[in-house]
Amino acid sequence: MKKTCIITGGSSGIGLSIVELFIKNDYLVFNLDLQESELGEYRQCDVTNTEQVNSIITDIAKEHQIDVLVSNAGIHFSGNIENTSESDFDKVMNINVKGAYAAIKAVLPNMKAHQNGAIILMASDQALIAKQNSFAYNISKAALASMAKTTALDYASFNIRANAVCPGTIETPLYHQAIDNYCQRSGADKKQVHHEEEQLQPLGRLGQPEEVAELVLFLASDKAKFITGSLQVIDGGYTAQ
Repeated sequence: MKKTCIITGGSSGIGLSIVELFIKNDYLVFNLDLQESELGEYRQCDVTNTEQVNSIITDIAKEHQIDVLVSNAGIHFSGNIENTSESDFDKVMNINVKGAYAAIKAVLPNMKAHQNGAIILMASDQALIAKQNSFAYNISKAALASMAKTTALDYASFNIRANAVCPGTIETPLYHQAIDNYCQRSGADKKQVHHEEEQLQPLGRLGQPEEVAELVLFLASDKAKFITGSLQVIDGGYTAQ
């Protein structure tokens, strides 16, 4: 019998790589995303709408044991506190934090009933360190790290594990969008900026979505059954500097 994984934001970038890898490893994967996808079982979902998230996951739970939740939906926003409007701040927090809150809360009854589950939150190296012009995004990722720890402690007695994955600079559409936005504002050359980003990493390159997906798959597996409440860094050594 296939295990079941629910992922938010699985239609592009790291999320898409996770969907592909979990399907390859014989999981039944439900992808909750606004952007349509032909991979897995797609459910159109706005993660900021807690009632919609709960309704979709409750329907899935009626027919399936939910083995894994990957809370991956998120957006990036560049700006210091003065350059971050209230609406910008609310948007980042609603998608990155409230979306994770809604998904976790919705899967817990099913996981508790089966006395088993793995919850993986997509945080960031910014859950551990600060970066310039990243006020709201940095806060949101630190919040996800906290969410993983508190959830791990609160539900350990149900054999439910919660961990946060903390990627560094990964070459995704989100990364390229952020670089494009920076270049438009500053007039910088994209190839040069990309090269400089690579050189900031001790390993001399950017991470790839497939590498993050492999870590997520490991954390979801029984091989990681004694790992909970952890922040798993995958950043090419960036935060070790």
